[in-house]
Amino acid sequence: MSGQNGSRNSTERRPLTWGLLLAACVVALDQATKYAVFLGLRPPFGGLEVTGFFNIVTIWNPGVSFGLLANGSPWTPVLLIGLALAVALALALWLRRADSRLLVAALGLIIGGALGNAVDRALYGAVMDFLDVHVAGWHWPAFNVADAAISVGAALLLWDTLFAGRKSPKTANN
Repeated sequence: MSGQNGSRNSTERRPLTWGLLLAACVVALDQATKYAVFLGLRPPFGGLEVTGFFNIVTIWNPGVSFGLLANGSPWTPVLLIGLALAVALALALWLRRADSRLLVAALGLIIGGALGNAVDRALYGAVMDFLDVHVAGWHWPAFNVADAAISVGAALLLWDTLFAGRKSPKTANN
């Protein structure tokens, strides 16, 4: 079928396509950087100093942010993989209705980050973190590309929610 219905359907799928493409890029970059650090750089115990405020380390996090849920239960990775997949699916459904590029980018980054860390949990039972940022002896918890994508995506989602300038339904009718 061609005509309006055909083009309309392809237009409606465009946010989903672009968002999932971005998510796939995040997963690929996340896994490639983890592979490079784990098998290539192999930072020594204590990490590899890159600058005065940045190290590359190897830390396996069996829990979630800041080590939460790192109780050693064999069910924790299963629970966290299921949660990541459920969140990714819910965000993909939202992505289908995304009405701005910023929202597409935000959702794609979060989906990619969630799936990138889920891959680690499925393969290793824990997530590999390797980016260590520190200032004056204070270290931010180590993180990875997937974590950064989730954080940037969440910030963009907040920005889009607060400042996107969409017209409210009441204003749109006037």
